[in-house]
Amino acid sequence: MKCSRLYFCLLLLGFLSLSSCGIYSFTGASIPAGTKTISIGFFKNKAPSVQPTISQLLTDNMKSYFVAQSNLNLVEGIADVEITGDIIGYSVNPSAIQGNDKAALNRLSVTIQVRFVNRINEKLSFSQSFSRFRDYDAKLNLMAVESELIEQICKELVEDVYQKAFVNW
Repeated sequence: MKCSRLYFCLLLLGFLSLSSCGIYSFTGASIPAGTKTISIGFFKNKAPSVQPTISQLLTDNMKSYFVAQSNLNLVEGIADVEITGDIIGYSVNPSAIQGNDKAALNRLSVTIQVRFVNRINEKLSFSQSFSRFRDYDAKLNLMAVESELIEQICKELVEDVYQKAFVNW
C-alpha cells in the first residue's frame, strides 16, 4: 500500500511539474516558459487572384486554433508572441491530364507568408511561406466546391503554422 501511494505521489508530482512550467504540453507544443499572450493579425489577401472570404476565414481559424491548442491569451497589439501574414497565392490549375488533353483534376492552391515574432525567445522567430492545395474533379464547377476546399486548406495551413511555431520536433 505504501509503495502504491509513493508511486502515485511521484507520478502526480511529475505531472504537476510538467504542466505548471509552461514548457511542455500534451498537445506536443513546446511553448517557452513565461509566454502568456499571443496576438494574431488579420491576414490580408495580396494574391493576384483574390477570393473574398479567405482572409477572414484564415484569420479566425488561426485565432481559434492557437487559443484552443495552447494556454495563451489572445490580445490585440503587442504580445509575447505575434503572428502576422498575408495570403500571397490563390490559384486553380490542372493537375491530372487525361489522354484527350483535358484535365481530370484541378488543383486549388493557397500560399501564405507568415511572420512569427517570439519576444520571449527571439531565436524562435521566423518568416516563412506555407502552401497547401486540394484537388477536385475537373467536371465540377469551382464555385460548387470552393468553400469546402478553402476550409480544408485553411485548416491545414493553420496547423502547419502552429507546428512551426510551437512543436519543435
